[in-house]
Amino acid sequence: MSEDGPSLQDDDFALFGLPRRFQLDRSELDARWKQLQRMAHPDRFAHQGTAAQRIAMQWSVRINEAYQRLRDPLRRAAYWCELQGAPIEAESNTAMPANFLQQQMQWREALDDAHTPQDIEALLQAVEAERRERLDALAEAIDVHADAQAAVVQVRALMFIERFADTLQARLDG
Repeated sequence: MSEDGPSLQDDDFALFGLPRRFQLDRSELDARWKQLQRMAHPDRFAHQGTAAQRIAMQWSVRINEAYQRLRDPLRRAAYWCELQGAPIEAESNTAMPANFLQQQMQWREALDDAHTPQDIEALLQAVEAERRERLDALAEAIDVHADAQAAVVQVRALMFIERFADTLQARLDG
C-alpha cells in the first residue's frame, strides 16, 4: 500500500502483521482486517482515477483472501505447513497412521449402526472430542515444536474429521 507498508507478495501473516503461529487472537485478526480494508477500500481512491481504484481492488481481494485463510484454523494450519515447505497434498497423498484409519472404520461402522438421532448425536460428540484433541496437537506441533511434518498429519486427519462431522450433522438435520 505504501513503500513501508505491506506488500501484495507478503505472506498472510506478514500482511496482517501477525506472528506465524497456529494460535491467533481472533479479535486482533478481525481488528487488523478492518484496518487493512479501510486503508485499501476502492472508494478512498475514487479521486485518483481508475488505475488507483484497480490497485485498491487488488488489495481488497488480497486482504479478504488472507483473512479467510487465517480465520479458519484448518486452513491457517495448512497454509502454515505450505510456508514451511510441507504442503498437505490431501488429493494425492492419502496415507494415514494405522490407528487413525482404524478409528475411521469404527466411526463408519457406528454410523451404519446408528438408528436414532441420539445414536448419531453420541457419535458426533465423540468425533468433536477427537477434533478438539487433534486441534490441540496441531497447536503444539506448530507453536511449540515448529514441526511441519507432524502438523501435516494432524491437518489431514482434521480434514477427514470435519467431513465426517458434516456427514453426521447432515444426518441429524435430514
